[in-house]
Amino acid sequence: MLCIHGGGFRAGTREGYDTLCLKLAQEGYVAATVTYRLSPAYRFPAAVQDCKAAVRWMRAHAGEQKIDPARIGAMGSSAGGHLALFLGVTSGVREFEGEGDSAQSSKVQCVVSYYGPSDFTQSYGKSVDAHEVLPLFFGGDLVQKRRDHILGSPLNWVTPHASPTLCIHGTQDNYVAHEQAVWMVDRLKAASVEAELLTLDGAGHGFKGADAELAEKRMLEFFARHLKAGGSKPAAVP
Repeated sequence: MLCIHGGGFRAGTREGYDTLCLKLAQEGYVAATVTYRLSPAYRFPAAVQDCKAAVRWMRAHAGEQKIDPARIGAMGSSAGGHLALFLGVTSGVREFEGEGDSAQSSKVQCVVSYYGPSDFTQSYGKSVDAHEVLPLFFGGDLVQKRRDHILGSPLNWVTPHASPTLCIHGTQDNYVAHEQAVWMVDRLKAASVEAELLTLDGAGHGFKGADAELAEKRMLEFFARHLKAGGSKPAAVP
């Protein structure tokens, strides 16, 4: 399992998921976190390339780390949710692979996104900090860098080959609108990809209490179904 931290593409550290990694280990998974390049020093697609390199590293070291290379999942929250979604829809897209071991695939067998954005062209005016975060990530706003906003939106890369995906999103999220998850799940379903949406009524950006417990429960159920022996057959690794 690859866990990808959030932080608006400009902050956050891998250590933020240490507790989750321990929980996943207790559930029988090999859990890893990734440090990716942050804006404004590095722009899209640097963070994407780093996450793909992390997946390839996991496959290249599968033997020593006791990883099943055919059963690798990704999860993340907010910006990390976006990066997890991106992994799920851009397997084999060369421009996003970056450098590293090209002999390994960066495909993930399933994805869980906690309130990750799917369409950056629709973020401005609906997110309290999109006007600050996205120009740093793309090197300009929607007028200046519209093409990059389009290329950076997972929604635009959905194909029938995308990975099964679970989106978890609150209806009162002021940073990433709930509709972003609705659009992603609908697009995946339209492409005949297994996709689920867990809507948490009244939840904001970052889950607490019962919402956090339910989100984790559904995430673990989803991963168990797709990654554990006896679950559904994992998607082939190209």
